[in-house]
Amino acid sequence: MPRWIFPTVAALVTATLALGISVSAVAATIQISMENLEVAPAEVTAKVGDTIEWVNKDVFAHTATARNGDWDVMLPPKKNGTLVLKKAGTVDYYCRFHPNMKATLTVTP
Repeated sequence: MPRWIFPTVAALVTATLALGISVSAVAATIQISMENLEVAPAEVTAKVGDTIEWVNKDVFAHTATARNGDWDVMLPPKKNGTLVLKKAGTVDYYCRFHPNMKATLTVTP
């Protein structure tokens, strides 16, 4: 590696710390399965910036619809859908087509 890279990286780290900028770890992708009219796992904890990937294993469509109206992800049969988490909080969600399919997503800062 060229020697000039090290001072540049050190300067960037110093500037980031001096400005109080938060540098988080790599965001995670968390898979949630929808199969046989069930959501699994039904309770998930994630962090702001993580991606939730719903995997629809059924032969009919589902949704992941937040009860508070924050999001509504359409999941066609045998397809996946994703959502990047933007804010902290606990959200109950369900499938609009099969309201008995319920789950809870807790998002931490």
